Amino acid sequence: MSETSICREVPQLLTSFIDTFVDYSFSGFILPQKQPKQTLTPIQTRYTSPERLIAIGDLHGDLEKSKQSFKLAGLIDNSDRWIGGNTTVVQIGDVLDRGDDEIQILYFLEKLKHEALKSGGLIITMNGNHEIMNVDGDFRYVTPASLNEFRVWTSWFNIGNSMKNMCSGMDKKIQDDIYKGVPSVFPGIRKEFHQGFRDRIAALRPNGPISRRFISENPTILVIGDSVFVHGGLLKNHVEYGLERINNEVRDWVNGLKGRLSPDYLRGRDSVVWLRRFSEELARKCDCSGLEHVLATIPGAKRMIMGHTIQQVGINGVCENKAIRIDVGMSKGCSDGLPEVLEINRNSSELRVLTSNPAFLARKYSNAAIKTDGQKEGLLIPQPKQIEVKS
Repeated sequence: MSETSICREVPQLLTSFIDTFVDYSFSGFILPQKQPKQTLTPIQTRYTSPERLIAIGDLHGDLEKSKQSFKLAGLIDNSDRWIGGNTTVVQIGDVLDRGDDEIQILYFLEKLKHEALKSGGLIITMNGNHEIMNVDGDFRYVTPASLNEFRVWTSWFNIGNSMKNMCSGMDKKIQDDIYKGVPSVFPGIRKEFHQGFRDRIAALRPNGPISRRFISENPTILVIGDSVFVHGGLLKNHVEYGLERINNEVRDWVNGLKGRLSPDYLRGRDSVVWLRRFSEELARKCDCSGLEHVLATIPGAKRMIMGHTIQQVGINGVCENKAIRIDVGMSKGCSDGLPEVLEINRNSSELRVLTSNPAFLARKYSNAAIKTDGQKEGLLIPQPKQIEVKS
């Protein structure tokens, strides 16, 4: 049998092998390859309460702090393998920008998703404003090292496409030039960064290989039991528009089915990924009445959990703990904060903050009840202060 006929017989098998080779060469992980979908399935928006729920805030390109967060919650061992059993994890978005390990984190989370499923667990990654910005082509917050990371990933991806092109029976659509339509020169950008920008656009634009694989299936809004998760916040008009509708429209846009620019409800200060009305520095400035009205329109909802605005004091709650803010600025590209995660157990009405440095918090907040195992009971920080971050 000739080489050409073999390729005609096993194109999907060969494609999967080459994609696995590319994954391993870049990340060191062997990941299951997803089969191309004939039709897009709806994004699941609502889940029942799990036995144990962990919420993790913005990661911003810091792989080491990302791993520390998972270890803090007892979800991975020292070899970075899943040990979290049937725990459900929500990462509330903003994996991208400000740090150097963006694609590495995407691969790390993808690996853990598969490991968790085998144990009855679940990891859900969400869209933050920085995922939306990057698919939109807004690269204001990239680092030089992250541009190099995209250059390295794209080099491996193109090697894989060259390998596929050796077989004439392969589906040519899979091997389309990822740079098609992407400029090679960027006025106003230093010349040494032009290729990095080109690689990043090619990988992250709508229907780009990174955005399609790692971002397109992210929910933008999530309801788990009595908790509503969203990166920035929800207003009455968002709920009226439809939570499921928003999730599915964002999925379609990331997959290249809704034009180049993101939908209006993803852009602007009152959008679902940019809103800060419930994240003000002083609790009295938060729009608690507006929050209560929004929660009342979502059946069973008791609280909104959000990231996006760095909480210098760590995870905290305002509006009678109906607004829970979990972005602690842990990335070295932000405020290099101490990792903290939120824990919700189904059989307990109490929310707990798991912190990586209870001694630090005990010194700074003498009224915060802290257990010696790094667990801070409840949400007992009275008047949280923040550092202002506009993105």
